[in-house]
Amino acid sequence: MTILIIEDEEPAFKRLQKMLKEIEPGHTLHNQVVSVSSAVKWFSQNNLPDLIISDIQLSDGISFDIFKQVEIKCPIIFTTAYDQYAIDAFKVNSVDYLLKPVAKEELEHAVKKFKERTAVSSEPAVDINKLLQALQPAGADYKKRFVVRYGEHIKTIDTEEVVYFYTEDKATFLCTKDARRFVVDFNLDTLDSILDPKLFFRINRQYIISIHSISEMFAYSKSRVLIKLNPPSKHETIVSAERSADFKQWLGDEK
Repeated sequence: MTILIIEDEEPAFKRLQKMLKEIEPGHTLHNQVVSVSSAVKWFSQNNLPDLIISDIQLSDGISFDIFKQVEIKCPIIFTTAYDQYAIDAFKVNSVDYLLKPVAKEELEHAVKKFKERTAVSSEPAVDINKLLQALQPAGADYKKRFVVRYGEHIKTIDTEEVVYFYTEDKATFLCTKDARRFVVDFNLDTLDSILDPKLFFRINRQYIISIHSISEMFAYSKSRVLIKLNPPSKHETIVSAERSADFKQWLGDEK
């Protein structure tokens, strides 16, 4: 059994590696793949493995971006910290997922299930096209809540409680009206596609803000706009020059 792990966190990779040695002693484990771009390159140079174990959030995007570029016809086990939106889609499409930190017995059960499925059917374990469709909001069905983790606790936060999203140190955070900050398992590109565009706007590469987060606005150089957010942001928030015209239309609800 050949296995490919797509995971950008070294401790998580080593943990999966250790558990797989105990669960499948005779398996062959390929080298660690850490990003969307390196995964696409890997698939172009290698035969498909028997099984893929892939994290959702990678260093340069989400793993679903891989499957938009590469045709995958082997079983996939997705791992995620708290991505409820993706989990719902997995349930619809009968795709397995494991919550981090991955428990050995859960991984063992998932591997066993995929082996049994492969033994009785040559069909792919997941229809990637259906999965990608399920992950895209239909019409006005935008993201309504987020599942976040803090310490050992898990909770939901309604989207209407979020004032802005931002990236820092390769992670994406949301900030609530009462200034609480939590990591979310989405990058800004994905958030931009699942949030209501009448309420949220991506002002630059680092921030997506809610219309309700704006405290003050000031004219800035080259037609740009400096925004003061409430609660205050950790970084200077300036609407990029290329987004300035669209931002002004958004303010006037002309989008």
